Amino acid sequence: MKHIALSVLGILALSTALSTSAFAQAPADATATAVLALPAAMRDDATVIKWKPDFTYDTLKKGTNGMVCYDRSGFPGQQPFSVECTSMGNLAREAQNLKAEATGDRAKSEALLNAEEKDGTRVKPEYGSVWYHLAGPDREHARPHMTIALPGATAQSTGLPDKRTQNGVWIMNAGTTTAHIMTPGE
Repeated sequence: MKHIALSVLGILALSTALSTSAFAQAPADATATAVLALPAAMRDDATVIKWKPDFTYDTLKKGTNGMVCYDRSGFPGQQPFSVECTSMGNLAREAQNLKAEATGDRAKSEALLNAEEKDGTRVKPEYGSVWYHLAGPDREHARPHMTIALPGATAQSTGLPDKRTQNGVWIMNAGTTTAHIMTPGE
C-alpha cells in the first residue's frame, strides 16, 4: 500500500511538473511564433501581444524597439498561418482592421473600411512605418510580405508611380490612409 501511495504521489508530481512546464512554454512558443515575420535581428527586442475578442490585447512580452508582433492565424479573412509585425503606433489601425474583418465577409469588411475612409474615421497608420507579414496554409509554406505605410501619399507627392511596375516600387491605394509602398515580387 505504501508503494502504491508513493507511486501515485510520484505520478502526480511528475504530471504537475509537466503541465506546469507546458503552460510555461506556451507564451514563449506564442512569442517565438509571432515574431517570425520580422527580420531575425529585430525579433528579440519586439513587443508581442495577443488580440482579444473585443479588439483589445494582452501584452505577452514587452519589447524595446518600437515593433509589435501578433499572431492572426485563423482570424476571419486570414490564412491558417498568419503573423504580422508593425510599429506600436499602428495598433489602433490594426484593431479597426480586425473589427471590420470579424464580419467574416471580405466584401462587408472592405465596405466598412471604405465607409470609415470616406467619413474620415479610418485610423491612419504611422507615416513611413513598416508592416511585416508572414502568411500561408501552414508555417512551412508561409510567404513573407512587407509594405511601408504612406497615408495620403500620391504619385504627385512622392514622385513614385501609382501603378505596378516590373522593376521598381510603386504606391498602392494612392491618396488614401491605406496608401503604401509595394516592392516588385511582393
